[in-house]
Amino acid sequence: MKFGYTVIWVDDVVKTVEFYEKAFGLVRRTLQDKGQSIWAEIETGSTTLAFSSSSEAQKLFPGGFHVNDPTQPPPLIQISFITPDVGSAYMRAIGAGAKTLDAPKSQPGGQMMLVSAIPMVCWCRW
Repeated sequence: MKFGYTVIWVDDVVKTVEFYEKAFGLVRRTLQDKGQSIWAEIETGSTTLAFSSSSEAQKLFPGGFHVNDPTQPPPLIQISFITPDVGSAYMRAIGAGAKTLDAPKSQPGGQMMLVSAIPMVCWCRW
């Protein structure tokens, strides 16, 4: 078995993909308008990061789900990006609209970590 996708359902797929392109320099693989929903994939290496419309989630999860709401505390999901320059990545993400949840901190073993809230989605750590 191989891990294939992480899918995040959002209200505005296009705006979310544009944020990831601007904030992290990621490249859009596909963007498909399916009428009542939109599907997008971003190049992230061997695993795909995908976004789909919240309207699609309503069909897939008829029992209900928690909507990603930027006015609420972030959901318990993490997307981690690896970069040699956390400071520059941090400034780029903030410039694109991310909000700081915690200042960049050195971790045991020398890793630099920063936690920020990504508009419409989740929180990231570098």
